[in-house]
Amino acid sequence: MDKNLGATQVATSSTDAASYGDLYQWGRGTDGHQIRTSGTTTVLSTTDQPGHGDFILVSNSPFDWRSPGNDNLWQGVNGVNNPCPSGYRIPTDAEWDQELLSWSSNNAAGAFTSPLKLPLAGYRYVISGSLSSVGSNGYYWSSTVSGTLARHLGFNSFNASTSYIGRATGFAVRCLKD
Repeated sequence: MDKNLGATQVATSSTDAASYGDLYQWGRGTDGHQIRTSGTTTVLSTTDQPGHGDFILVSNSPFDWRSPGNDNLWQGVNGVNNPCPSGYRIPTDAEWDQELLSWSSNNAAGAFTSPLKLPLAGYRYVISGSLSSVGSNGYYWSSTVSGTLARHLGFNSFNASTSYIGRATGFAVRCLKD
């Protein structure tokens, strides 16, 4: 896709707020929790669809909004909770790694000058639900899991890499046509 899920436009700069879009918890569908100002709850979900639009706060390892966890929620175009439009899916960690190799520089400038024009959308903090690093860091989910964690692409003005984090963190989503 040419913009983040929930964004109103393609990024015109790395700090274009209209291009930031929504912040999803890994594996959740589009149920309202991804809205940056959604309500919060501390009640973990025992099902794949929590039945509400609150961002689920988690203060203990493994930092997953669902208990027990489910590794299959964002797997491919037919993933149980795939938030992408029909025919699209969340990229894998390997696909983000390949994207990184195509950048002119391994940082936010490279992310923006790539054909994807990835902005610095920040993230939503798992413990408090507050927004953080908006305009200074970009974080994008992959569909890849690593134990109880999930993989993501992260970048700022100094560097870019893929890593892993708890699934209840709120990151941007960029869909890939299958």
